[in-house]
Amino acid sequence: MPVVDVAKCNGCGLCIEACACGAIVMKNGVATVIETEDCGWCLKCESVCPTGAIVCPFEIVVEES
Repeated sequence: MPVVDVAKCNGCGLCIEACACGAIVMKNGVATVIETEDCGWCLKCESVCPTGAIVCPFEIVVEES
C-alpha cells in the first residue's frame, strides 16, 4: 500500500482524484491510506503528489523456475 508522510502532505487532494480504487481518503486535512485489496499499484497517487508525500514502496521479486 502507498505510504503517506503526513509532515509533507499539504492536503491538496490530487492523490484522491488519481486513485481509481479509493485507497486514499482525506482525514483531518491530510491524505490517509485505507487498506483495500483493490489497489493495483498503479503509482498514480505517487506521481501526482506535488510535495512527494506519497511513496509506493515495493520490491521486485523474480521467481526462478
